[in-house]
Amino acid sequence: RLLSGRPPAAPPPKPPRPPELDSAPPHPSRAMSRAIHVTLRGLSSRTAARGPRAVPRPPATATDAGRANDSVAVAGIRVDKGLKNLVDSTIMPGTGVDAGAFWRGFAAIVTDLGPRNRALLDRRDALQRELDAYHVAHKGSAQDLGAYEAFLKDIGYIVKPASPEPVVVATTNVDPEIAEVAGPQLVCPVDNARFIVNACNARWGSLLDALYGTDVVPGDRTGPYNPLRGAAVFAEAHAFLDRTFPLRDGAAWGDVESLSVAADGALEAGTAGGVTGLRKPEQLMGFTGDRVRASSLLLRNHGLHVDIQIDPSHAVGRTHRAGIKDIQVESALTAICDAEDSACAVDAEDKARAYANWHGLMTGSIVVPMKSKDGAVFERRMNADRTWQGARDGAGTITLPGRALLLCRNVGLHMYSDVVTTEDGAATPEHFLDAAVTTLAALHDLRGRGGGANSREGSVYVVKPKMHSPEEVALVDELFARVESLLDLPANTVKLGIMDEERRATVNLPEMVRAARHRVCFINTGFLDRTGDEIHSDMEAGPMLPKAQIKTADWYTAYEQANVATGLEAGLLGKGQIGKGMWAAPDNMAQMVREKSGHLEAGGSCAWVPSPTAATLHAMHYHATEVRAVQEALRALAPARRTSAVLHALLTLPVARAGAAALAPEAIQAELDNNAQGILGYVSRWVGQGVGCSKVPDLGGTQLMEDRATLRISSQHIANWLHHGVVSEAQVLEALRRMAKLVDQQNAGDPDYKALAPDFDGPEWHAALDLVFCGRDAPNGYTEFTLTERRRERKALARAA
Repeated sequence: RLLSGRPPAAPPPKPPRPPELDSAPPHPSRAMSRAIHVTLRGLSSRTAARGPRAVPRPPATATDAGRANDSVAVAGIRVDKGLKNLVDSTIMPGTGVDAGAFWRGFAAIVTDLGPRNRALLDRRDALQRELDAYHVAHKGSAQDLGAYEAFLKDIGYIVKPASPEPVVVATTNVDPEIAEVAGPQLVCPVDNARFIVNACNARWGSLLDALYGTDVVPGDRTGPYNPLRGAAVFAEAHAFLDRTFPLRDGAAWGDVESLSVAADGALEAGTAGGVTGLRKPEQLMGFTGDRVRASSLLLRNHGLHVDIQIDPSHAVGRTHRAGIKDIQVESALTAICDAEDSACAVDAEDKARAYANWHGLMTGSIVVPMKSKDGAVFERRMNADRTWQGARDGAGTITLPGRALLLCRNVGLHMYSDVVTTEDGAATPEHFLDAAVTTLAALHDLRGRGGGANSREGSVYVVKPKMHSPEEVALVDELFARVESLLDLPANTVKLGIMDEERRATVNLPEMVRAARHRVCFINTGFLDRTGDEIHSDMEAGPMLPKAQIKTADWYTAYEQANVATGLEAGLLGKGQIGKGMWAAPDNMAQMVREKSGHLEAGGSCAWVPSPTAATLHAMHYHATEVRAVQEALRALAPARRTSAVLHALLTLPVARAGAAALAPEAIQAELDNNAQGILGYVSRWVGQGVGCSKVPDLGGTQLMEDRATLRISSQHIANWLHHGVVSEAQVLEALRRMAKLVDQQNAGDPDYKALAPDFDGPEWHAALDLVFCGRDAPNGYTEFTLTERRRERKALARAA
């Protein structure tokens, strides 16, 4: 199974390789690791350039070897039987699409676009060989940024503009949650039904619960309800209301004793000093109940809503002088249902689960059985919309969505799957299948069967990761157009989110936007993957700085600013989002509240959060900062952030120029331990349990969100230091073995955890070895190939047990 689509072929001519690069004898685990990647990607030219080819490893079990036989032939391709049954019998009914026509059209897409996809991947490898040769030739020299820029343009790494005219986004029919209103964005694995329904329902969140249950309010959070902590939570909530919805006459929300709505739509807030109201009366939008004894008040600021819920008989309401029982904050305006970095889908069974969940979201029918704390069983469903009476007499009703607007992140161009194969058994690009099935399922929403579950503008939102160039965007644009034609949809119904997370994408982002300017609705920065790609792109240039210093290097600030400038110059305001990255410490909410406002001040219209609670807390930042005003001010600065000087900052290599001698031995060991522990903590759950994204404790026990992007950084960083002699193979193995014991201890309470020590021989352990000792050979430093193969191995072992 060539999961990357790379055919076994002789590599094209390449520059001579200095003998010192291969002088060290290969460690046995490294030779084994090379075999893994040959199996997964074919005999790629990059692997051949970096070390001896290995004989492809045979399938782990006969079950694996025979899995491709459980498929059916249709229209010149073969499709996994279970997956086809799901599409034909569950997803397709009600869409008006004929199964035969669908599969014939999809087979034509595979036939017509498959060679282009493979050629684009080959182009990635060819450019990396050019980078390697350049860095080897200039190793040890001071970086000449002018010469480096000229070199990158000469080889086509930096492309020429397709037109002298400026890039102008022309996307239409974009929902306001993306085009107009700034707010938090959740990212959640679509293969986990409970998580994804929670994310969908995170459109509204309890501010009181978010404050009480996190470290934003200091003090003990354990045990039964603590009235003293409750009072501190109300004090924090009152402060938020004072900042966001200030009252007249110097009154404070903590002084309010009664709340009612006048016939003219004004808020009447009774205090000991008399009745006052909002300093901006127009902020009151609606209410429920009656005017004198309203049960809720709907307020709006910067396009976001807050619902103050009132019930003096409620356990919490009894403790508040005005009877406020909760403050519901509009939180996750949008949520990315992730089939990529935070998911774990390695075969037809996993893909079917992800597609079934997305179908349930698009129809509004997804149901998740749950258990309450007292053991009672109940079902969690998607929330209904919310309705209020307009504040003014005769104003009618106001209805707001009860759910986040959902986007789906498909896999990247580099992933191939044997869920669908050619007639001769060759794997096909997985993102082709993602595009077709994602959009097919969304037809239920577009044609009304989903009951308005998602887009009110008639669009489907697909985020594409790990695209490197305008040519790759052009392929995806054509793919979406083919899917639209197949499903009889208007052109550009499928909107495109472009993730700026590869270095080649960063320096070509305006042209990438141009390549799909009629469907682009989202760009963002993804620092984690971007760092992993930076390390891999510069692998031969020298030893990388420690990770913390990489983030403070010149390229990082230029990267963040250039991304925003591109979106603003292209006219993305009013047509799409400019996104910022994830807060990766879900238990450190006080720090997030202090720091994450920086994403808005940098021009982000959305920023990623790891949980519904984080979305609610992050929403406070959007009330404090009017993002559109920030973006309008930054638009005037945008041309200065796309200059040659900025490009040179982007191209400045984060290399320790003095080499290993500049790094203290204790600092080297600490960095190695941190990387090793993070790798093992993540792969033990991904490979062992199929968990794509989870909280993994670091060396100090702090829970951090880990996904494939963080794994890419850690594995590439060790591979780089190993390659340049900063650490030895023996030192790396010692650190991995020592950290494995720590990871075992950290997971001792998990009954499903597979211990790494003392055997050091399970798929999880070997995945870590593969990632490190073959990291230099892994195309673009991606981790998916190793993770996929080792997870399939673990699943085969479980079936055989």
